[in-house]
This record gives sequence, structure tokens and C-alpha cells, in this order.
Amino acid sequence: MKLWYQSLSRHDAANPYRMALEKLLRDSADPGTAVQVHSIVEAAGIADDYRAMEFLNTREVVMNSVRAERDGCDAFLIGNMTDGGLRESRELVNIPVLGLAETCYHLACVMGANFGLITVNDKYTPRMVENLQRYGLERRMSTIVRLRSDPQALKLAFADPLRKSTLLAQFDEAARAAGANGAEVLIPCGGVLMALLASEGIYEVERMPVINGVIELVKFAEMAVKMRALTGRFTSKRLVYAPPHGETLARIRDFHGPDMYPGAT
Repeated sequence: MKLWYQSLSRHDAANPYRMALEKLLRDSADPGTAVQVHSIVEAAGIADDYRAMEFLNTREVVMNSVRAERDGCDAFLIGNMTDGGLRESRELVNIPVLGLAETCYHLACVMGANFGLITVNDKYTPRMVENLQRYGLERRMSTIVRLRSDPQALKLAFADPLRKSTLLAQFDEAARAAGANGAEVLIPCGGVLMALLASEGIYEVERMPVINGVIELVKFAEMAVKMRALTGRFTSKRLVYAPPHGETLARIRDFHGPDMYPGAT
């Protein structure tokens, strides 16, 4: 099985966060599952908590879903809590397409009656709420607690033990505050934070499971691929994710090339 893990960051292979992410993905996968990590290379790959920056990154994400299917990948994973490009990619390709936020939210609903979000900064928080509303799960959220940090500081923590210790203490404080507000499951809102927590083996605080979306995304993808192999279906192609056909499809391919909407007729 081959999975394409799409990051919305731009970083090289020697980046400490990238190295931690790749290790977490390898450790999460079943024997025989290969997870390929792909960064943003055409856009800036920074500041995806800002909508314009996410928009510029998302085109590359969507087109990479086509590359993933063409290259023989069995599923396309979007490793960012914005789920940028999720709906567009599901419409475009035939392999399972999974988003970090959607996967976390639904799995949290299986693990507890409600969940609390631990967000990275104020700019991200409304985005998380919007996604919850889109997925119809806002009533399952009990609380939101924000870390006193930012995405860049989290990435620096992988190579700075003092910064890492400080951030882990902040997370523990935020987790306990979420528990005091009634949370049963905790969702750290960010792949970087998830990888940082996994590096210290933090998967539970005061009997509250801590969702690690990187792990859960890999395991859900493996399940989706196996389900598709067993049944021949996964993503609905009837309405929301239905591809164009006929003359419309021909016009799209005339302009954008023959790779658009593979398998559509």
C-alpha cells in the first residue's frame, strides 16, 4: 500500500520537524505500507493560518492529488487542520482523500461523548470552528483552549529542548483546563503540535485521550484502502464529489490537459 501525505509546509529533508514527522508516519504504518511525505514547492508554504496564503498553497495540493493517483498511490492524505483542498481533491480523483481535521473530529466522536480543541493561536481558532460546522459536529465540541504560542515556535521546538519543555508544559496546562470545562477527548489542532506530542509519547492527559491526527490519518487511510479493495467503492461520486462529464469534461481537458478528472467520461 502506498499513501501520499501532503504537507502544507515548505521544508527540506533535514528540517527537524520534517524528520520527526517522517518518523511518526513510519512508526504508524502497517508493514507493507509506505507513506510518502510531500511538501509545498511552488508556493511559499508558510502562514496557512491566513486565508490568502492557504488559498495559494491549496492549488498545489489539489493538483498533487492527481499526481498521487497517476503515480499509483492508494490514498491521498492532507496533513493540515484547515483541510485545504479536501473537497476539490475528492471531486477530482478516485482514490480515497482524507483530511486531518475531518478525521480527527470524527474519530474523537467515537472515542468520547464530546471533545475539546487545543488551538495554536487565535487566527486558527475560527477556522477550526468553521470546519466543525461544515462537518456538522459543532455540538460535540465542549471547549476551545489556546496555547500561548504560534506555528513557527512549535517547529523550532524540535531542535530546542528548552522551548520544547515550555511548550509541553503549556499543552499540559491547556489540556487540564479543557478537562475542567468538560472535555472527554482532546484534539491538538495542528500536525506540528501532534508530532511534538508524539515525540514525547503524550497520548493521554487525566484519562482524556489525546488525538494524534497524524497517526489516526494513516490508520484511517489504511482502512479506507482496504475497504475499497473489498467493496470496490469509497467516495460517493453522485452529487458533491461528482465529476463533470460529456462536453463540459471535454472543454475542461482542452484547457487544463488530459489529466483532469481521471476516469471520468
